[in-house]
Amino acid sequence: MKIKELASYLEQLAPLPYQEDYDNSGLIIGDPEAELQGVLVTLDVTEDVIREAVSKGCNLVVAHHPLIFRGLKKLNGRNYVERSVILAIKHDVAVYAIHTNLDNVVNGVNFKIAEKLGLRNVRILRKKKDTLLKLTVFVPEENSGDLLAGLHKAGAGNIGNYTDCSFQTSGTGRFRPNEAANPFIGNKGALEEVRELRIEVILPAHLKNQVLSAMYASHPYEEVAYYLHELENDNQEAGSGAMGLLAEEMTPEAFLAHLKNSMNLQVIRFTPVRKTIRKVAVCGGVGSFLLADALRAGADAFVTADYKYHEFFDAEGRILIADIGHFESEVFTKDLLVEIISKKITNFATCLSEVNTNPVNYYY
Repeated sequence: MKIKELASYLEQLAPLPYQEDYDNSGLIIGDPEAELQGVLVTLDVTEDVIREAVSKGCNLVVAHHPLIFRGLKKLNGRNYVERSVILAIKHDVAVYAIHTNLDNVVNGVNFKIAEKLGLRNVRILRKKKDTLLKLTVFVPEENSGDLLAGLHKAGAGNIGNYTDCSFQTSGTGRFRPNEAANPFIGNKGALEEVRELRIEVILPAHLKNQVLSAMYASHPYEEVAYYLHELENDNQEAGSGAMGLLAEEMTPEAFLAHLKNSMNLQVIRFTPVRKTIRKVAVCGGVGSFLLADALRAGADAFVTADYKYHEFFDAEGRILIADIGHFESEVFTKDLLVEIISKKITNFATCLSEVNTNPVNYYY
């Protein structure tokens, strides 16, 4: 397997277009055509992580956090980023990041946190907008099966937990081929009427090109009649944060104990509330931007990280905000990535980094 094949697999599960504007997910260092020898999974990339990859015979590091966020103007080892880049290039170690695109998908980072907390009926907290298209295409009735199969295989027609979704209406197609045409049905210069289906399917905008390619490949007509619409629908498969239900209500004290045990925490910063906890919203990493969404959804508690002092006041006794630390909120992403990659690669082991990359320590 080549590095680009694993990258393609990861990007099917967490498409790069779903990353935030500030992010830098994808293959950051390395040759995509290189043969894959071994994968080391980590939360962050440091010099020690690169050395670990070399010692374990891994020529690809898959990290949650990108090593490079901004452009590098020089590579002279001034900081850990430059030194890590130099070391990776020197030892021919590729570095791939799967950051906010993995945050923003079903069964991604936030769903892993929900799993650790034992939440049920988990859904995305703030669904992405302006990421869906609707394709409408007209095809002879007898050719509709092949067309639909091609569209679905290319990724069109998925809505939540349902696949192969479409809407079809029957009608009459009318056309006259000119002398330069090569008609599939009818004769040059003659007016033709054909029983056709109008087929409508929803697709993620980033799959537009491959869905259109599949449409052309599986459609019998020389000229395909179709059109695309941009949709304002929420994307049920992509967005920020997650929310679910505890198996049973808990007192705030019991919930904090459950949170500490489930996430293997040393400390929790929190705002007190005088109500039981059942609905829980979560967001790995910085999550204060989702507080209004959590409140709107009726969450009793919001588990996240990197809350600033004055932002805690926004709870106003309505919700328990639990800041568990950035590293601590995302550390189990490593386990998630090992699970994902191991499903694709079966001929050698995916290694979990043993380097503790947390830059924050606690003194008791």
